Amino acid sequence: MNEKGLIAVGCAATVGLLLGGWLWMENRGSDDPFAPCRTSVVAGGTEQLGGPFELTDETGARITDADLFTKPTLLYFGYAYCPDVCPLDNSRNAEALDLLSAQGVDAQAAFISVDPKRDTPEVMADYTFNMHENMIGLTGSEEDIAAAAKEFRVAYQIQDDGTPDYLVSHTTMTYLVLPEAGTVEFFNRDVTPERMAEQVACFANAA
Repeated sequence: MNEKGLIAVGCAATVGLLLGGWLWMENRGSDDPFAPCRTSVVAGGTEQLGGPFELTDETGARITDADLFTKPTLLYFGYAYCPDVCPLDNSRNAEALDLLSAQGVDAQAAFISVDPKRDTPEVMADYTFNMHENMIGLTGSEEDIAAAAKEFRVAYQIQDDGTPDYLVSHTTMTYLVLPEAGTVEFFNRDVTPERMAEQVACFANAA
């Protein structure tokens, strides 16, 4: 399956999450402190997205999800050699961080590689340095990444054909993770940086 095909699968999965969670959201009602901020619904709640993991950051240090999520975090799975989708999505996330900073909201972005063969800590450090000062790059072993991706229901497929420029298909949602609260929202690719910043600020202020 090529990258566009897997993105389409990701979109279909998103629709399923929305439809599957509608009744749950109706029943939850005012018990949700973030209700005024939400636009996405996941069956069982967005807290079903995410869980414990351990990865390697861009300095080579091992960190856990608890180490990472110390402030509102825009989390994205992709890879540094991605020719088009990842740079656009990460740039959008970086722009949202600048808009949030102007509003006094302290937030960060995290970029988890699904391509451990090429994405060493050094590669991730260079990538995030050029993207945004408040973006953290994470990589790890194949097992580390598979475990983290599973927690967030991220699908990916490495199409290693033996050439240096092989592609990796992956889903492309950005997750908003808050300290203590966990995953509270996800954003599709068509969300603008302005809209993303508006929603992140809403969640951060409601936390």
